[in-house]
Amino acid sequence: MTMPIPGSERFASRPVDPDALAAELPDSLPVHSVTQEQIDGLDPLTYEVIRHRLWSVTEEMGEALQRMSGSPIVTDANDFDFAICDEVGQEVQVGLYNTMLVGAVDLAIYWTLRNRAANPGIREGDMFLCNDPWVGGGLHQSDVIVYQPVFHDGKLFAWTSAICHEPDLGGVGLGSFSPAAQDVFSEALPTPPVKVVRDFQLQDDVADLWIRRSRVPMLVSLDLRAKVGANTVGRKRLHEVIDQYGADTVKAVMKRMMADAESRLRDKLRSLPDGTWKATGYQDQSHEGDRGVHKITVAMIKRDDRLTFDFTGTDPQAGVINCTYAGMRGGVMLALLPMLAQDIPWSAGGLMRCFDLISEEGTINNATFPAAVGRGPIGPAWLTGTLVAECLSQMLDCSPDLGKSVQAACCGTWDTAVVAGLDQRGEAPVPFLNIMMEPMAGGYGARPELDGMDTGGLFCIPMGRIPDVEMTEFLYPLLTMWRREEPDSGGPGRQRGGVSASLAVALYGSQVPAGVVFASAGKAVAQNNGLAGGYPGNTGLEVLVRGSDVHGALAEGRIPQSVEDFGGDAEIAPCYAQSYLAPGEVLYMNWQGGGGYGDPLRRDPEAVAADVREFKVTAGAAADVYGVVLVDEAVDAAATAERRRELTAARGTRSGTSQPREGTVDLTTARRVDDNLVVSGSLVGCAHCGQLLADTTTDAQLALLRYDGPVTEAGPQIVSDPTDYVDDEVVFRQLSCPGCYTAVYSGVVPKTHVDHVADVTRFAGV
Repeated sequence: MTMPIPGSERFASRPVDPDALAAELPDSLPVHSVTQEQIDGLDPLTYEVIRHRLWSVTEEMGEALQRMSGSPIVTDANDFDFAICDEVGQEVQVGLYNTMLVGAVDLAIYWTLRNRAANPGIREGDMFLCNDPWVGGGLHQSDVIVYQPVFHDGKLFAWTSAICHEPDLGGVGLGSFSPAAQDVFSEALPTPPVKVVRDFQLQDDVADLWIRRSRVPMLVSLDLRAKVGANTVGRKRLHEVIDQYGADTVKAVMKRMMADAESRLRDKLRSLPDGTWKATGYQDQSHEGDRGVHKITVAMIKRDDRLTFDFTGTDPQAGVINCTYAGMRGGVMLALLPMLAQDIPWSAGGLMRCFDLISEEGTINNATFPAAVGRGPIGPAWLTGTLVAECLSQMLDCSPDLGKSVQAACCGTWDTAVVAGLDQRGEAPVPFLNIMMEPMAGGYGARPELDGMDTGGLFCIPMGRIPDVEMTEFLYPLLTMWRREEPDSGGPGRQRGGVSASLAVALYGSQVPAGVVFASAGKAVAQNNGLAGGYPGNTGLEVLVRGSDVHGALAEGRIPQSVEDFGGDAEIAPCYAQSYLAPGEVLYMNWQGGGGYGDPLRRDPEAVAADVREFKVTAGAAADVYGVVLVDEAVDAAATAERRRELTAARGTRSGTSQPREGTVDLTTARRVDDNLVVSGSLVGCAHCGQLLADTTTDAQLALLRYDGPVTEAGPQIVSDPTDYVDDEVVFRQLSCPGCYTAVYSGVVPKTHVDHVADVTRFAGV
């Protein structure tokens, strides 16, 4: 663990009271605001018209950023976002792109108001640049925000911002990913807010200083100007709205938007049971050479109209798998926006008033300076969001009205692979650097009544896309051998998780080895968990095929269809590593699908048969995991019934079983908890057979059958061997009803994992 540096606490940003912040500002920075009477006096038609105008302003900012940026990260993958904030930085309107960034934008503005208002001052025509994840704005140094104050009649009226991930900002590792880093000094330099535009003019000295650090300065320079341009569009369009409707009316709408979002979310929370739900997840390996497992744990407490997320017990910061407070907050927003606010306008400043965060500093998702945080958004922040989503799903599953928002974990991480080398296709060799963006096509988690979307994208980037293969091959000396969906990669369940995909690429047009950086997780321990007995989706896998001869195979007219077809030796890549890709060798990536929902032995056999016909599930998995026997791709009903009886009975005879409790629950009067559990008074029982599992007044744990076995028993989606990555024992754990043997929980976890699903306290408010 890195030791804190004295004085670094000045750069730690936290939410503030907006009224108190406004009162702190110097007289040289007057702010525009309105009274509550002005907010309440808005007529509904004016409110809706201006609200939609503000939305269109942010959309136009996003289009401007995309049109001006030359980076595929922005133009193809949509890894960016933008916002309009009020005079003190509260987020009024945010975009539908990288939603994790929503948790960080306002923090940068709060810090700027507190630390830049007097010196160098905040004036009309200014724009600030920041990539300091302790300050906010982004979640790691590669997230670079450019934001501007917008003035009206000499008063600070609002802020606009544009932020995107940059392909490289220096540091030891390619693409600014430094797998061996033990502190931030091995990574890209974090830059606190600095004026990059004064009096509406880009400052060449600051711009030159900024792009000088990058391995791809032209792209970074273009992105900088694209963000300045997007903010310019935002300022001009905002002034047009003010000129048409008046500053007081527009500001009243902005305040009302946040108040309405807060009110609607609070109403929704009041309709749900009070209680405490818990979830724990893991990151395998913390840096190059590490073989440990590192834990993030959360308890979500819901009381009346408020949520509290308590991360006490999370492991200390380590290696590169850390994020700052902004990342933790961004992870919460990742889950809250689509699950609780999917039908509420995303005025994040109002939504964030409805929850509190409790966390120990110096931990994986609340790291103190100078921790390495290069993996921040795609490691600990992402896992934080996955765990919060698991807690929200457990709470929502109790509700007949809101249960449609329940979703098993989606693709649990971003598999990072950076390839950089020399492009020799032109008259003169030029360097290239490509962050492989194909893992954008992750699998979505299953829902109680729907399968997960196959290669549907990423939970945190609703508008995300994968790059065009032809464009990738045009830009970089890479030949794509295949990019395809992988059968069995979706988590088995009554509803199946969405499948993921794989990619195989080789150098083409470069006669010298290229450097490769890997940074990922979910290889040994699943990060895409199922719900209600559903199995996790596939574990990830990266392979470098050494000694292969792709060009020779193609010259012979033979197109390899598998890693084995390439010949050579398959070198399994660790989670974090720096390596190389030689001409003729192959980089293979297989990223994560979504988790399943419900026991796979309860899936409709015809749905399994359709999955086999559509290459989503193999026939072997159909028989061994789903218990469905097919003959000529059609369901053999009698053989399927017998196969399912065999698999169900096997759960009752394997090691780890215990005697069931005596008694049953009346299913006709019981209330649903999830696919498998019901509550009747103080009694918790099985929704299928009525078996009594606990009395909440006397028991601490559900009386379930617990089994720990080899991870391969989870199914063919477990493509990695945990011993290749970590020293901790990793098992396939299944908790089943002792009456009918229905799976209540299924996971690939460390043997020391605590089973929160069996914790009786989560039923107290149902």
